[in-house]
Amino acid sequence: MRYDVSVIGLYILDVLGRPVTRIPDRGNVEFIEEIKLTVAGTAGGVVINTAKLGLNSLAVGAVGNDEKADFVIGAMERHGIDASAMQRLDGVPTSATILNIRPNGDRPALHQRGASDHFDLPGRLYDQVFDAPIVHLGGTGLLRTLDGEKSVTLLKEAKRRGCTVTFDLIAATAETAGIVLPLLPHIDYFMPSIEEARDMSGQTTVEDCASFYLDHGAKTCAFTLGGDGAYYADHTGTRLKVPSYVIDVVDTTGCGDAFDAGFITALHHKMNPEDSMRFAQAVAAQVAGGLGSDACVTSFDDTLAWMKNHKTR
Repeated sequence: MRYDVSVIGLYILDVLGRPVTRIPDRGNVEFIEEIKLTVAGTAGGVVINTAKLGLNSLAVGAVGNDEKADFVIGAMERHGIDASAMQRLDGVPTSATILNIRPNGDRPALHQRGASDHFDLPGRLYDQVFDAPIVHLGGTGLLRTLDGEKSVTLLKEAKRRGCTVTFDLIAATAETAGIVLPLLPHIDYFMPSIEEARDMSGQTTVEDCASFYLDHGAKTCAFTLGGDGAYYADHTGTRLKVPSYVIDVVDTTGCGDAFDAGFITALHHKMNPEDSMRFAQAVAAQVAGGLGSDACVTSFDDTLAWMKNHKTR
């Protein structure tokens, strides 16, 4: 196949600054230590990290025809990502977020919706997009045109062509369940945060959340639990929880996307479920140790070495 993974969905430019303790009054100035631009989003943050981890990655999404798009496309190409399936749309801005990173790593965000709202995947691109053993759809909930029946069609086609489908979403609410549940029978690895899983299912415990989504058709659930680690449950009955790593948190932006990228990379390397979860946790922990959604991730081998040198909780 032409690629190791195709990453479809939400592509955003993040503008991050840290540490932000308050917004200045009137037109005053506060000085901070660091400002950074990154490619982000539930697809953009994933594809950057899969490329850093050594996978031949295809980016599939939409940006505007503006200076923000120039940065997003250029950054991906510098990481060796094939951006030929990215759409540049006239008349709409590239989706972007301003993140004010607090000293504890929290990240209140100001988001401008843009090209991702208008992203659709035409059938003429199917042969390219599905020329990969793993297809990731990320950003359901903020993909206004693609969300719903068009995503069902997309994932059905991915499965018809024999692809393994991984999936994550964003901005989940109880209402988001209406567009997510029909997708589950076509998803091999369902990877939301536990907060998102609870909000959509109405369940409380991680075990009940997993049972809810497995009963609705997902083959496997891999939930991120923040500082409590991550939880894996599949339709064969396998259940396991892995701990988080002990780190000094700088910024939690993109940790879920980094987890997705780590898990996809583990699938590529045919790791078993426990090792896959631990590797995914390590990629997320590396990202939490710096500013932005790909901070501190350098390579597959370096991540394996990082795991040996860091303790879990």
